[in-house]
Amino acid sequence: MSSIPQNKQQLVDAITQSFEKLRADYQSAPESLSRISGVEGNVKDTQISLCDTLAYLIGWGQLVLKWHQRRAAGLAVDFPDTGFKWNQLGELATHFHHTYQAWSYADLLVEWERTITQILALISALSDEELYHQPWYEKWTFGRMIQFNTASPMKNIRTKVRRFLRQQKSS
Repeated sequence: MSSIPQNKQQLVDAITQSFEKLRADYQSAPESLSRISGVEGNVKDTQISLCDTLAYLIGWGQLVLKWHQRRAAGLAVDFPDTGFKWNQLGELATHFHHTYQAWSYADLLVEWERTITQILALISALSDEELYHQPWYEKWTFGRMIQFNTASPMKNIRTKVRRFLRQQKSS
């Protein structure tokens, strides 16, 4: 199977598998490690915490939902988000970290799971045609935009989280 989902079921599978694997890694981490900067950040040469990685995943997931809600209501969508351009993704990541900085690790895990559940419900409500057979943003289909902002970053962050957790055990 291609690593890039080509249809609704592959998208659901990719998100579900990435989510379950990463959730297990997060659940294996003691809360005492959740605010330690040591995970490779999304901005070059930065280190973030486990909580920041969750904030990033929640932030992007919520943007996917916002994009769909605005489009479905016939409203304009500011991509990637109001006040940010595509060349400002580092600043957007920092914005997500600040947005959720007061949240506990446990609450972030619950919110992330809630966000993924909402995204899976959205996918379920859409047809394969709506997800993969028409451009949604520029040349990208909505299915691809969802994957770019859910399954892909979860796989990427999982590598970084696992590296961080190994380093913590060995130190």
